[in-house]
Amino acid sequence: MTDLSAVQRALHSRLASQRVVFWHDPLGECAADLDALDLGAVNVIRLQHNEFSVKNTILTDPVNKHLVYRSGDLPRVTENWLLDLELAHGIFTADKTSMLQQSLGLNDPALLPVIEQHHQFFAANSRKQALEELLNDEDDAARLRAKLCQVLVRASGNQLTDIIRELLVENAAGKTAKFDDLVAFGLDQFFWHGLASIYKYRNTTPTIDDFVIWMFGRAIEDFASATPDEFRNIRSDFNALRYDVRTQDVMKKLASRAAEALDVNSKIEHRDYRELTKITIFEEIDRKVIVDLAAAVAGQSVTPREIADIVRHRHHSLWSAKYVKLYEAIQSASELLAAIAALPHAIASAALGLEKYQSDWFRIDQHYRWFTYAHQTADFQKPLEALKAEVDKQYANRYLYDFGGLWQQALEPMSEWKSDSLAPQAKFFDHYVAPVVRDGRTKAVVIISDGMRHEIAEELASMIRSEDRFDASLSAVLGSLPSYTQLGMASLLPQSSLELCPAGLPVLADGKPTNGTANRDKILQAVKGHAITAAEVLAMPGSELRELYTKHQIFYVYHDRIDAAGDKAPTERTVFEAAAEALRELLQLVKKWANANATNILITADHGFLYQDIPLEQSYYVSETPRGDAVTKINRRYVLGRSLKPSPSFMTFTSAQAGLLGDLDIQIPKSIHRIPQPGAGTRYVHGGASLQEIVVPVLMVNKKRKSDIRSVNVDLMPETDKITTGQLAVKLLQREAVTDKIQPRQVRLGLYVGDILISDQPVLPFTSASDDQRDRYQKAVLYLTQDADRYNNRPVELRLEEPVPNTTQWKTFSKGNYTIKRSFTTDFDF
Repeated sequence: MTDLSAVQRALHSRLASQRVVFWHDPLGECAADLDALDLGAVNVIRLQHNEFSVKNTILTDPVNKHLVYRSGDLPRVTENWLLDLELAHGIFTADKTSMLQQSLGLNDPALLPVIEQHHQFFAANSRKQALEELLNDEDDAARLRAKLCQVLVRASGNQLTDIIRELLVENAAGKTAKFDDLVAFGLDQFFWHGLASIYKYRNTTPTIDDFVIWMFGRAIEDFASATPDEFRNIRSDFNALRYDVRTQDVMKKLASRAAEALDVNSKIEHRDYRELTKITIFEEIDRKVIVDLAAAVAGQSVTPREIADIVRHRHHSLWSAKYVKLYEAIQSASELLAAIAALPHAIASAALGLEKYQSDWFRIDQHYRWFTYAHQTADFQKPLEALKAEVDKQYANRYLYDFGGLWQQALEPMSEWKSDSLAPQAKFFDHYVAPVVRDGRTKAVVIISDGMRHEIAEELASMIRSEDRFDASLSAVLGSLPSYTQLGMASLLPQSSLELCPAGLPVLADGKPTNGTANRDKILQAVKGHAITAAEVLAMPGSELRELYTKHQIFYVYHDRIDAAGDKAPTERTVFEAAAEALRELLQLVKKWANANATNILITADHGFLYQDIPLEQSYYVSETPRGDAVTKINRRYVLGRSLKPSPSFMTFTSAQAGLLGDLDIQIPKSIHRIPQPGAGTRYVHGGASLQEIVVPVLMVNKKRKSDIRSVNVDLMPETDKITTGQLAVKLLQREAVTDKIQPRQVRLGLYVGDILISDQPVLPFTSASDDQRDRYQKAVLYLTQDADRYNNRPVELRLEEPVPNTTQWKTFSKGNYTIKRSFTTDFDF
């Protein structure tokens, strides 16, 4: 039964665009209703063996519109007087399939079987309307079915990769509704045929679950096959899904499921980690690489350069975010152990030791902090337990203890606490602040972070330089002795003399107490200065800080995060976590003061510290008890008193020898030894004369007017301009080392013809800080898709793209030109 209203709408549509409509109704279903149609000013003609008359009417009346209705069978071609007009205007039929085809604007008769086969699809107007938006005149039967699939699975396109993406997302979520729709509307066989012809997935009883296992089974062997092109399409689409941030979590879920089915653990159990480095799909491989790599580093059978290369490859892993801390820890451990092995067997002088610590040796402390903090905060600690034991042993015994003993030997000749290579901390104001504010107009902000040792300040300098328009230079002063908070803080103030009280608190600057922010503020007022805590600054609105900045010439900002954690026995093991927090807060303080118009910012500390993340052996403690006429203060790392008795376990200085007023003597346990103290922490200490305690950093920060940050340059190094197989191997060079101002670059590669992508899109990170150009080369292989076959003997473009910040978009920054010159083509059709 034909819906007459639908016929009327269809005829109205046809007559609106053409003057003559030929209607063929083979069964005469609408003959009785023809006169009831409301078509307006249209000449309705029934054909009743009057073809010649009708033709004459149409040709002699070019103004009015005509509807010519014919029932029954069409006459033979040789007997059809109206054939030329029918061919010119087309024939309208009122059966459901034809009307549907006409309403969709699909004129190709070959599409009728598709509509008939999947007629249930069109029962819902929402599906029909969604399809209409996708159709065009070039659609053939395969493309129409592909678009039916696109609507059903709600994909962004009708390529196989678009359809499979949606089905894999659904499968990873444990759902089947979209695939069930393909089955319900008779499109499942079309889909499986596409997977067989394009991806080469062939199974007599295919399922999405089985396809997932098959796909990851090919991926673990990098889609190797007997013929070069067999798996090029699945490789390309797999990589597209694998690198797309929108589907990486999906691929991780599927990879986990496939790994169990494929028994990946047994397949890799006896393989060398070097063979697995570039396989970046399965979590099981990351775990094995980490365990084996940690063992190799602990045994020092692999170089830091090799470790850096392996870690760079592991950044490509689907699971890199989960294991990044472990890889960072392994890399730091490798650098640390190599640096300890390279330490000299003697330190010629204290001055040379101070210089070498600033330029080189501080890295050992830095890598130990990075390793320990990464290990402490990693989701998995057990894989690194053996490596941690080796790192702790080497750091504590060979570096802190043995090398600390060499430093102690260099200190022995010193009769006064001073050095030709570093200015004394007590001259900080004279050397760093006074020159800035001498003209009376320029202001200075001094941020003092309690316990920030030199290696932490070096990292902070790098962080600051990495900010656009900021620069920072690092130097140092020789910390006051004993290296404890009250004396260090007093040394930084404007003063001409310092004096210790018998108990070490307060310290007097020109006779005035310096303990607490209020007392320090009184001293600073004499030089138009003001003391304030970092917490107050961080909590202050920007407008309020800008107003405050106008009222004083010098600001001393007191920050206490590191020492607050380390100096207490219950929290001393969190000192490296506190250092990470301090770095974030100090950078925030710098930016906040810069936004308040500060242009001269200094960052320094009162002292450094010693720390090891394992219990101390008994040999780390002095066995003698300090003696003298009056022992007024005993700390873990220093003693104050009068007429202290000299001892081979201690260095002894008078106040005058330490650059102080008064009659107190100062004793420091030699090397890194501690004085046993009940209830006190033992791993974190300061107060002595180790390099870590007394090389006090001074950071000078400036803000520039112009942008000075850029990405590292990456150049394509072509070895050919022709593509002769189904893949293209390319070499890229990171032109210079990554620095604070020359930042890493993520590069995506792809082959294009116009806007058509004809390859996969591998993503490479260029992060090398090596000065050796050989370390900065990377290779990539691009695999061509089936679309590339249409462009044989045509030029194509290799585009190097980088991410657009804060978006999912990419932009091209470099190009290379190639020509496809393949000796054969492979025709895939979905």
